[in-house]
Amino acid sequence: MTVSAACAVPTANASRYLAQLCSHWRHKLAVEAEGDRARVVLLNDAVVTLEASPEAVKVAITAGTPADMAAAKGTVTRHLDRFAWREAPLSFAWRDSAG
Repeated sequence: MTVSAACAVPTANASRYLAQLCSHWRHKLAVEAEGDRARVVLLNDAVVTLEASPEAVKVAITAGTPADMAAAKGTVTRHLDRFAWREAPLSFAWRDSAG
């Protein structure tokens, strides 16, 4: 069973934050980025997809267990808030589903 979650994080700086995240994570994680889209595999094998739009960073996560999902959400939240320090804390309204 896998679990998934998604949210749109409101910000006018989505492209910049996505680029910063990819640059930061590329040192330790598998990152595929092209334009305003990226796919990142975290150390717990959770897969994070990101898409920047003019008004938000859209985040989707797929993980193997609820514990891995919680860890992945925490990782994404901490890192986005760190790069968005001028406007942090950002709003993360996660929508969860199991599948």
